[in-house]
Amino acid sequence: MKKHKIEFLVGLFALLSLAALAWLTLQAGAGSMPAGETYVIESRFTNAGGLHSGSSVLMSGVTVGRVEDVRMEPSDFSAIVTLRILSALRLPSDSMASIKTSGLIGDKFVSLSPGAEETYLEPGARITMTESAVDLESLIGKMAFGAVDKADETKDQKAE
Repeated sequence: MKKHKIEFLVGLFALLSLAALAWLTLQAGAGSMPAGETYVIESRFTNAGGLHSGSSVLMSGVTVGRVEDVRMEPSDFSAIVTLRILSALRLPSDSMASIKTSGLIGDKFVSLSPGAEETYLEPGARITMTESAVDLESLIGKMAFGAVDKADETKDQKAE
């Protein structure tokens, strides 16, 4: 009887440990948005590859918001990224948004670089200066197979 009780307690401990690990994993994966009031702004990118809802928004390496939505603009086929930013952060109207990668092939995040204008972005405004995600596969393909196509070389030679 005592053997069964010990086995039961060990099994219960293992089950609780797995539940705690699952909870911590979900909390870390969701990322914690700093507490406080927020507002929404948008930015337009030609390529938002790898960016998704819940991705971090950083400024100077500090989390200042989250990506709320990534959608395509049907009129010009660009990616519109909706950002939820802390209200305490007032962004100048000439700020820049870039899609960066944490590590070599890690998660994508939006990096904000403040501008120097005296006017600020209002809630719902759109950041116009953006830098899209770098497509690593294209870069590796260009390095492996050459950056210039043969057709482009012949065009350049004919133009001279």
